[in-house]
Amino acid sequence: MPRTRNIGALCTLPEDTTHSGRPRRGVQRSYISRMAEPAPANMTWLTYLACFLRTQTQQVFLNTCRCKLFCQKVMEKMGLLVLCVFGFWMFSMHLPSKVEVWQDDSINGPLQSLRMYQEKVRHHTGEIQDLRGSMNQLIAKLQKMEAISDEQKMAQKIMKMIQGDYIEKPDFALKSIGASIDFEHTSATYNHDKARSYWNWIRLWNYAQPPDVILEPNVTPGNCWAFASDRGQVTIRLAQKVYLSNITLQHIPKTISLSGSLDTAPKDFVIYGLESLPREEVFLGAFQFQPENIIQTFQLQNLPPRSFAAVKVKISSNWGNPRFTCMYRVRVHGSVTPPKDSYLEPLS
Repeated sequence: MPRTRNIGALCTLPEDTTHSGRPRRGVQRSYISRMAEPAPANMTWLTYLACFLRTQTQQVFLNTCRCKLFCQKVMEKMGLLVLCVFGFWMFSMHLPSKVEVWQDDSINGPLQSLRMYQEKVRHHTGEIQDLRGSMNQLIAKLQKMEAISDEQKMAQKIMKMIQGDYIEKPDFALKSIGASIDFEHTSATYNHDKARSYWNWIRLWNYAQPPDVILEPNVTPGNCWAFASDRGQVTIRLAQKVYLSNITLQHIPKTISLSGSLDTAPKDFVIYGLESLPREEVFLGAFQFQPENIIQTFQLQNLPPRSFAAVKVKISSNWGNPRFTCMYRVRVHGSVTPPKDSYLEPLS
């Protein structure tokens, strides 16, 4: 009898087996019943060999799949572990260099400079605030000083106009430095009894002023030299020989005139220069005085290249008073040394 039991057990097909490799019961019985049938001897060994090879192939294939899954899981875990190890190594190698860089003086130096600069900025900010406070206080004081009443401003303006210090030119016709009046070549003073009564009526003074009053800086109402009618002249001996440039006439303003009129002020006049008395007169220009401008400086029109020892002012008209004309102050300007060529050329 052939060994049917062992052959049936070995020829169990893979698809008829369980996961543990054991054959299913129904299939096993069918195979056993089939294999129980008689078969040739050569076919029995071939069948046995084929079943054996198939079973071994199945086991190898199954073991191979399990190894692949195991290796795949191991590789995933190993990849993550390797990545962590590599990251830790890079961090451990790179961190000390960073610490050394931050501890280097090349970095600490600029940081310290930046801190010092910030401190200076704070200090200067405080100084600027203090300066701004001082400026505000100064502005407040200036505003208080500017808050002067209109009457005080007017009085200061009048005093400035009377004094005439803003001309800022040397006056060679000033009596205090040696200038004088040449009475021989000067018109007579208006000294009539009617004039005295007129002066007394306006309560200025009790007598007429002499011509040299026009050489003094005291320009107050009534302190003037008067000559009869609207025509006259005055010759002034200068303190020294002068290269002439300008002449200034001054009158009181209408606001402080007691008569309320400026009709006695000179109008048209002519200037002559005299080298030494009584030589020929040199014409230096014709001008007109506007009483609204109480101080007027006139540029001489003809300036020959020589100095003069005296100046003649010849009045040809006044502003309406037919009886007399008043002159308050006359100033003569120039230099003791020859001026530039531009001053010596005749002016049109």
